[in-house]
Amino acid sequence: MTVAARPIEIGLTAAIVAVSGGQPLILVAGSDGLPFGPFDPLKHRTFEAGLRAWVAEQTGLKLGYAEQLYTFGDRGRHSAPGDVGPHLVSVGYLALARIETQPSEALARAGAAWRRWYEFFPWEDWRGGRPQMLDEALLPALASWARGNEEKTDGKPLARRERVRLAFGTDGAPWDEERALDRYELLYEAGIVAEAARDGRAGSVRITAGIAMRFDHRRILATAISRLRAKLKYRPVVFELMAEEFTLTELQKTVEAISGRHLHKQNFRRLVEAAELVEPTGVTAQSGRGRPAALFRFRRDILKERPALGFRLGGRG
Repeated sequence: MTVAARPIEIGLTAAIVAVSGGQPLILVAGSDGLPFGPFDPLKHRTFEAGLRAWVAEQTGLKLGYAEQLYTFGDRGRHSAPGDVGPHLVSVGYLALARIETQPSEALARAGAAWRRWYEFFPWEDWRGGRPQMLDEALLPALASWARGNEEKTDGKPLARRERVRLAFGTDGAPWDEERALDRYELLYEAGIVAEAARDGRAGSVRITAGIAMRFDHRRILATAISRLRAKLKYRPVVFELMAEEFTLTELQKTVEAISGRHLHKQNFRRLVEAAELVEPTGVTAQSGRGRPAALFRFRRDILKERPALGFRLGGRG
């Protein structure tokens, strides 16, 4: 007997990032998910064209930089027990926006709002020092998960304890900000985040570790964070989040916001000078009671000069 194949639908999910007031923001639809919509092959020539079209239609938001992240098609990601509807495969995108140019009224009408991404990933924000929740909750729970099964690989190339060491910087390993996705996936496998209990993972031990999101949207957001943090080091994507003119302090706070790291002021300015990514405008801006700050802009000519353009952040300041 031939079994009919379950139909598949293609959705487009957007992790739309902006920075305002030194905080990295993510656009949230409703209260607990990323914006997503269907791909219509009759209307949309490409996935990206479809993404831009429905985001503009639903929110009035004009996307700037956008790139495809990954295709997410795990069984159960959008289904409930007994669900016989089409299986949804979602193509995830990282998109960048300048929040000051966006129509807030249209976002409100669409039920969308900007939220700080560290509300969903509080353990990723090291700007004020090592997050307490790592030592108070997450690492003890991960150690318990790995204990007695240190050599268990769960089908992965490395054993549990070694994966925890590399992802979370334990036992002498360094903290690597680019491993945001690895850390979230370990927390999910260990049953530590709310999504694991919701998805019925056996032995789930729920800890209040950031705000949960619908379906697998927090996994998609973790993928976007990892990608953007890596991009900072070899592509000038940070300037997609900046105003046309900015101070070096504003640029530093934006880099710190995305990377989750505090950077020493003088070291950062030497880094900017060595990278040759900005040029002075000859204009100053008054901020607070201090001296006027020089305004800079992205030096676009450098795109013709060097293939790898970014901030080599080096050690923690």
